[in-house]
Amino acid sequence: MRGALDAGVDRVVGWARQQPPSAGDRRVLAVEGRSGSGKTTLARAVSERLGAALISMDDLYAGWDGLDRGVIALRDWVLRPLAEGRPASWRRWDWAAGEYAGHFPVPDGEWLVVEGVGAGGAVVRPYLCGVVWLESPATLRKRRALARDGEAYAPHWSRWARHEDAFYAAEAVREHAALLIENDGESSGATA
Repeated sequence: MRGALDAGVDRVVGWARQQPPSAGDRRVLAVEGRSGSGKTTLARAVSERLGAALISMDDLYAGWDGLDRGVIALRDWVLRPLAEGRPASWRRWDWAAGEYAGHFPVPDGEWLVVEGVGAGGAVVRPYLCGVVWLESPATLRKRRALARDGEAYAPHWSRWARHEDAFYAAEAVREHAALLIENDGESSGATA
């Protein structure tokens, strides 16, 4: 029997292939959901299946309080240039130095997958072919996130959750999602 991740990837890819280009000749898919919901796992598998470049919002956030700035960076550095037919590149936040560093060109291709909180925000939605939302219970999300990122994330869990709360209350990303995937770790709809 196929795993839940494969079923989720099949569902997302089948839907995404029906969508028109959204940023120039590129189809840009956002994989959204709260911390620990399984976004990274699903997005990696979807991008592999589509042969798509993958950008993680974790690289764009300007520190623990930089969610909004990361969303603007995605729009200004990546999505707007692609929509205008120009090459796009992004900069990674250097958490130790507290500033953006390096330039990472977005490879040519038909697809781009962006994963992370903010990938489906209002200012970037005009450039997206769609948003996929992953829904997971809070206790499971916290357990996954802390297992993934360990003690480095533990003291920031509540702080980041407040940013998520504010962002999602203002942006209504879940309500704008084209696909909703329940990821409870047990059901056939689970993705990670």
